[in-house]
Amino acid sequence: MERPIIDEHTRVLVMTGAGISAESGLATFRGAGGLWAGQPVERVATPEGFAADPALVWRFYSQRRAQAAAAVPNRAHRALAALEDRLGDRFLLATQNVDGLHQRAGSRRVVEMHGSLWRTRCAVCPAPPFDDRTPVEPPLPRCTRCGGLLRPAIVWFGELLDAADMRRIERFIVGSSPGRAPLVFLAVGTSGNVWPAAGYVGMARSVGAVTWLVNLEAAENVGAFDHFVQGPAGEVLARLLGVDDAV
Repeated sequence: MERPIIDEHTRVLVMTGAGISAESGLATFRGAGGLWAGQPVERVATPEGFAADPALVWRFYSQRRAQAAAAVPNRAHRALAALEDRLGDRFLLATQNVDGLHQRAGSRRVVEMHGSLWRTRCAVCPAPPFDDRTPVEPPLPRCTRCGGLLRPAIVWFGELLDAADMRRIERFIVGSSPGRAPLVFLAVGTSGNVWPAAGYVGMARSVGAVTWLVNLEAAENVGAFDHFVQGPAGEVLARLLGVDDAV
């Protein structure tokens, strides 16, 4: 198998999507008809859905917490953590997943673009999000600062991603501009149709990055990549990254 060149100067930006967690048994609602318990996912993953039925939304996320807690990081998660151990600050992992499996596998330099199942925040005031692993049942929890309803600290459909997270990713890419350290951009388990994540491959290529896609099937933006390796990430990544002995 051809491999990306990752030497003592290379920087690696990894972008992961739901496909990598699907190999740990977690549902990819976008690819499963977009339904949960017969409900369109948009009904339980939008500000409007929360305003209409916050108890329904909390049932959905309590179930997702339970499923994520029962899941185990797979070989792909561990391969990326092993690569980070090797590269240190020359590595950044940006994930669209909210399940925390990358961190449980040992990854530390992680940008959770869509938030985390394991944090809660106020739906009304700007009180900082806090760690929270409890299932939620009525009566629904309220903010100790303003009394407003608490909600999962997830970026829902129609909401903006955290600007600080986007700047962190973009700074990492710019730090690899021509004449500086070479960059490898690796996308894993993504559909290629969720923005801005789908656009980062173009930004990476603009600074001379070599771009790789690992996926079960060709993503919508497969043509933007220099290399496409088809197959389960758990089988592909350890060999692709040369970390077989670590996982």
